[in-house]
Amino acid sequence: MEPPQHPVGPLPAADPAKAADRSPLIAQIEEAPALLRQALRGLGEAQLSTKYKNWTARQIVNHLADSHVNSHIRFRWALTEDNPTIKTYNEGLWSELPDAKAGDLEPSLRLLEGVHGRWVRLLKAMTDDDYNRTFTRPDGSVASLARSLGIYAWHGRHHTGQILWMRREHGWD
Repeated sequence: MEPPQHPVGPLPAADPAKAADRSPLIAQIEEAPALLRQALRGLGEAQLSTKYKNWTARQIVNHLADSHVNSHIRFRWALTEDNPTIKTYNEGLWSELPDAKAGDLEPSLRLLEGVHGRWVRLLKAMTDDDYNRTFTRPDGSVASLARSLGIYAWHGRHHTGQILWMRREHGWD
């Protein structure tokens, strides 16, 4: 069976404008590392080398660490500078680097846990005005921190969902 494009559904279109809307998203970011660890439980080398579309399970995990480190830094820039222009990165090329394609996943899982721990502490302390702060992408588009919160809460679920889909589809449970 062809893997679904969005195993946990598409990215929600609405921005979390109210604090009550942000709380569940912050909780999703907080629990993401543990849910990813659980999804990886018991997988061996062959499973970690299995592709979901164009990335292996190992590359997906390393991508999450790379992506969420970058997002955490973008939040910090937007909170300390007036609408900074961020630097993007080529996630496809990063996923082809040797450390993303082979080796133990424990360093990436610990990195994700550490970044999420700091990030959640920051997210919980942010005010409504903080969530309205923005950054500019190199293409000129502007993103609010509220929108970014929704994107990254979904992003962790999305990639963990890919691994869970592979577990079910391949009978790895």
